[in-house]
Amino acid sequence: MTERHDLGPAVPRHVCRGPLCIHLDGFAKALFEQGYARATVTTKVIFLCELSRWLERRSLAIQNLHERRVEFLNCQKKKGRRGYGDNATVRQFLDFLRNEGIVPALISKTEVSPVQRIETLFAQYLSQERGLSPITVADYLSICHGFLTQRFSGGKLLLRALRPDDISGFVLQALRAAASRNGANLVTGLRSFLRFLYQGGYIKTNLASVVPTVSRRRFTQLPKFLQPEEVERLLRSCDQSTAIGKRNYAILLLLARLGLRAGEIVHLALDDIRWDAGEIVVRGKSIREEQLPMVHDVGEALAVYLRHSRPRCSSRRVFIRMVAPRQGFYGSAAVCDVVRRALSRAGLNPSFKGASLLRHSLATNMLRGGASLAEIGEILRHQQPDTTGIYAKVDLAALRSVAQPWPGEAS
Repeated sequence: MTERHDLGPAVPRHVCRGPLCIHLDGFAKALFEQGYARATVTTKVIFLCELSRWLERRSLAIQNLHERRVEFLNCQKKKGRRGYGDNATVRQFLDFLRNEGIVPALISKTEVSPVQRIETLFAQYLSQERGLSPITVADYLSICHGFLTQRFSGGKLLLRALRPDDISGFVLQALRAAASRNGANLVTGLRSFLRFLYQGGYIKTNLASVVPTVSRRRFTQLPKFLQPEEVERLLRSCDQSTAIGKRNYAILLLLARLGLRAGEIVHLALDDIRWDAGEIVVRGKSIREEQLPMVHDVGEALAVYLRHSRPRCSSRRVFIRMVAPRQGFYGSAAVCDVVRRALSRAGLNPSFKGASLLRHSLATNMLRGGASLAEIGEILRHQQPDTTGIYAKVDLAALRSVAQPWPGEAS
């Protein structure tokens, strides 16, 4: 049961006057439901009481309140009030009022720039014609935005003026600034954008062919992985007597037992868990939906977390932040952080500490247990068989058995 809250004695009713007062109870309740502490809610409501009196003195209705009205905030700062978090409180309060239909949605009068227009069309192309997932679309849009910003910074968007040197210069500069593992994704996204420009008639030459090829080193090194006993040690590091421990244990099990990607865990929804069928629906890099069997310990961990530890909130995401605002994770970095902290608690220090460490460990240990590459590819949901080929290198004993002796070496 959700605990019932009200403003309490910290905000006496006679203190609050003006057009905002009748909405503060509902706003406070919404903040409590998002997991904010009572002291934080009280601080926000006291500030809004001051804002309400300010509006009353100027005979301003609630409809006159918007993000751009900063006179009150500036006035408060001049009086010596710190003002930390005031802007965020105004934004939260306006979002609440708009969701309740009390004030109309803010209509932006800012004109759409040529860069924004071409990015919008590119996003539609990726999702509607290419069928890419929202995660990939956002990734490619980031690459597109970086390229256009660098090439046409401060000037007009003259796409027909693009030259091969612009392409190679951007790639080289981006690769110097970014991690090398992102290089292949960078050139793939840039090629996709340039093909879109050519097919749409924005450029006369298909410049996708001049994007430099980035060396893909995934087949030059052994995949990083943990031994089975290390994986179990990692799982045991979660304190399942706490709410966050139950949540993190379920996350680590999905990584270790089913080989899910970090982004797939972030976007996993309550409706994706089909308890009657004993399966989990996974939405990967594309728009395809795939079903994975819900093994016993994964299902048990999910049930414990959902029944006893998942915060009450309106989000349909499975995994929710334990601190306010109560909502799903912002991105894959949150899942990687869960893995890194678990590795630290378990006293493990592999050279790679991302979420895919457990995915690689699952595949490697499956291979050593006798699974075929085709079976591993099916579990990991690889679209190309070559992607699974990297794991062939970890079975060193099998490789030694087929290796030919060096010429001249004694047999």
